[in-house]
Amino acid sequence: MEIDARVEAWASLQLLAGIPARSLVALLKAYGSPHAVLNASRASLGKLVPAEIAALIAQGPDTGQLERTLAWIAEPGHALVAWDDGDYPKALLTTADPPPAFYYRGRRELLNQPSFAIVGSRNATAQGVDNAEAFAAALSAADFTIVSGLALGIDAAAHRGGLSAKGSSIAVVGTGLDRIYPSANRDLGERLAQQGGLLSEFPLGTPPLPSNFPRRNRVISGLSRGVLVVEATLASGSLITARFAAEQGREVFAIPGSIHSPFSKGSHRLIKEGAKLVETAQDVLEELGIIAPGRTPDAERAVPAGDAGRVLAALGYELLGIDALAERSGLDAGAVSVALVELELGRRVATLPGGLFQRLR
Repeated sequence: MEIDARVEAWASLQLLAGIPARSLVALLKAYGSPHAVLNASRASLGKLVPAEIAALIAQGPDTGQLERTLAWIAEPGHALVAWDDGDYPKALLTTADPPPAFYYRGRRELLNQPSFAIVGSRNATAQGVDNAEAFAAALSAADFTIVSGLALGIDAAAHRGGLSAKGSSIAVVGTGLDRIYPSANRDLGERLAQQGGLLSEFPLGTPPLPSNFPRRNRVISGLSRGVLVVEATLASGSLITARFAAEQGREVFAIPGSIHSPFSKGSHRLIKEGAKLVETAQDVLEELGIIAPGRTPDAERAVPAGDAGRVLAALGYELLGIDALAERSGLDAGAVSVALVELELGRRVATLPGGLFQRLR
């Protein structure tokens, strides 16, 4: 990105830690540009913001940190995107607390593509990971850019699914963009930087502080038309993202699971509170008023015929073994086993440790 006086002024403002977003908004509205804010007198600033904030602005950013930040922005594929940029995400501008500027690596054209967020547990089950990747791939194929937080588990699966189709994926992170956190997702982060996007409102060098992640979550939901929670415990940060989504007027979706699984508790609470229960990506597209190319609305939810349909109905959304399924379906164990193979091949169920089975869709 080319560095000019405007970019340098925005970078300087971004490095002034401790200025509340509302104060910065008030200053930008009053003075018209970041350059004018930075050049205002302390007395003038003091009429709009507390004295300590006026002093901070008058002092300016650390010179060395500003030089490092401008050098990073100047690298190919790097950018600082601000409110007055033509490609600042229009979806974020509709929220109550959009970041005045953010750092970005990747394809800038994705910032204003229709987006959809998929979030969930870091300690996801194998089926949760499979669901997240499958939903993300289907929605990406329907031209949605998949937004998530680059965490382990569901987030990482959502990014992989998004990158597998034309919609691609953007990760909103809670650190500076000079590092990829967690380190286990370093390769995935580099793929996103090349094929999708990495976004952060935090200055370079910012570590993964716990307080950063709720702020990151409001951007994840703010970029998106809707948020899907795949798996979440009652303490999951995904529920924070869902709350932000509801406050921002976005759709909230949740995938149901077993009543015995702690990873379903959060999703079930959201459904009780009004989130839309979905079983397939097609359910999401229909709620958003979109029909995927070449699909009919009921294509993915058609009930299999014969024994496979009986076994699927008997399974519901619980975790069951062959004996329990035989008892519920009225079929013998051999017939249940054959039906389960058919359902697994059709990606309708998955095998869990301990000889249990879980419905996928």
